[in-house]
Amino acid sequence: MKWDPSKYTEFADYRGRPYEDLLGQLGDISPRVVVDLGCGPGNKTNLLAQRWPAAQVKGLDSSPEMIAKAQDTVRLQNLDFELVDARQWHPDDEVDLLFSNAMLQWLPEHRQLLKTWLHDLKTGAYIAIQVPGNFGSAAHTVMRQMADSSKWEERLSGVLRHDDAVSEPEFYQQLLLEAGFQANVWETTFHQVMIGQDPILDWVRGTALLPVRAALSDKDYLDFETDYSREVSTHYPSFAGPDGSELTNFPFRRIFMIGRKLS
Repeated sequence: MKWDPSKYTEFADYRGRPYEDLLGQLGDISPRVVVDLGCGPGNKTNLLAQRWPAAQVKGLDSSPEMIAKAQDTVRLQNLDFELVDARQWHPDDEVDLLFSNAMLQWLPEHRQLLKTWLHDLKTGAYIAIQVPGNFGSAAHTVMRQMADSSKWEERLSGVLRHDDAVSEPEFYQQLLLEAGFQANVWETTFHQVMIGQDPILDWVRGTALLPVRAALSDKDYLDFETDYSREVSTHYPSFAGPDGSELTNFPFRRIFMIGRKLS
């Protein structure tokens, strides 16, 4: 699956706010080594390096396109980027903060991986993680229903993540507590005001539709997009803004977790 950094950052303000909210809840800590696992194009990892200028900050991602973009655009002495598959990564004794924003949902095995990372982190280390919790929303259910339809199932069977891509907040809270962490877990639904005629399609093009695009020919993918746009728009009706522009409310649930290892 190939990522497009420019498409991913098209909604930079909305995609970036959960990252900033998560960072803002970390309080007065002084990590020496910070890992941003699934750093994407690195535009937000930059905030970690600015927040802790005396720390060594490492941005890790499995996408060559994302890492190339990060290395090309971010210039801070205490920040570097590396191509790493999160499934093969383990924290060493130097990691003081494991930060991960909107990455775990891409890994079906993330629950076991997270359990392993929590076990391997040293006493006193912090984790700060955010995952989207909107897989039950129409933006995703319509996509899955289409993929399972007679028209597409032969080519898209098993391609899309299901509604269990992430767990509920209480699962992550229990996981943290069982691993000896102090746990702070919460959820927020952001009501995003989207502009334009096809904003939901524009949004998922940068993330959720990528597996579909990878599985189909260009012609078939455009056909899928057309079908998806028609169906999903009925769930997100547009309305006129004060200036006459076409607006759409896009509720987006996010799950946050912060923890410090006590033992």
